[in-house]
Amino acid sequence: MNKKDGGWIITVLISLIFLLPMSFSWAGEKGMAEVKIAVVNGKIIPKSDFDREMVMVNERISQTGKTPSSAELSELKKNILENLINLELLYQESKKEGIQVDEKILNEQYENWKKQIPSQEKLNEFLKKLNLSETGIKDKFKMGIAVQQFVEKKFGQKALVSDQETKAFYDSNPNFFKNPAQVRASHILIKVDPKADAAQKAAARKKIEDIQKQLKNGADFSELAKKFSDCPSNSKGGDLGYFSRGQMVKPFEDVAFSLKPGEVSGIVETDFGYHIIKLTDKKPETTMAYEKIKDRLAAMLKNDKIEKETDLYLEKLKKGAKIERYLKEG
Repeated sequence: MNKKDGGWIITVLISLIFLLPMSFSWAGEKGMAEVKIAVVNGKIIPKSDFDREMVMVNERISQTGKTPSSAELSELKKNILENLINLELLYQESKKEGIQVDEKILNEQYENWKKQIPSQEKLNEFLKKLNLSETGIKDKFKMGIAVQQFVEKKFGQKALVSDQETKAFYDSNPNFFKNPAQVRASHILIKVDPKADAAQKAAARKKIEDIQKQLKNGADFSELAKKFSDCPSNSKGGDLGYFSRGQMVKPFEDVAFSLKPGEVSGIVETDFGYHIIKLTDKKPETTMAYEKIKDRLAAMLKNDKIEKETDLYLEKLKKGAKIERYLKEG
């Protein structure tokens, strides 16, 4: 597998094995014909697994606001199919190796997953939607744990990372360990649509100017935000918490970052309407200390080594495996 497919272990073990309570279509365990997307050494991979992966990936894509081209979508489908095949190959190897999943570990991971679902009623709705039993979900967990244990046994114990390696990576990639400057601000927002007519904009402008006058006369910013602001932050006195550049619309953040703690801005216009901003705190850019990050860094570098070794191992497995693929283009 080439590096553009990298990260498949994380992708598969999170989204394929550790199911998330979201709305997707999945053929059930029984009562429906099993449509296959691939066959690996005689073991069928159902198309339902592929369809579910596609729905989850599409959900993530939709959150970015981008639409993949037909070529990108085609490549994505191929990668998802290969991820499923890779998982099945490794699961088969785990069984050859005699990997046995401890029921206690299985139950702990399953119960931790169940805690993500608010109630038993919601869990039952989820299972009904999938036409899947709790036993079926546990089987997925068991498969994932077996693969994790197999990979750790075969490659993890050999993937040693020295202090010299972690320090070299830290020194060579300073931008990875920077915390950007942040500010904490509160605001009062009077909403007005960018397409509003002149009269509507004038009315909103007058309202924010009246609030500004009250502030200049000594009124409490938090109380005015609670009373007049059209932002949901009004319940917290307008407090937006900490944010860095790129998290707010540019006119807003430019003013916020120009203020000193305790300072109140003039009227700021954005696509949301008119704002008055109060800066409450400012944090400069910092760099994470090596001593605080080295353990997580070592774990990341170890995972990289495991992934590379697993990719090479999968290439060898595929050469000796009988794999049939039934992915249709388009």
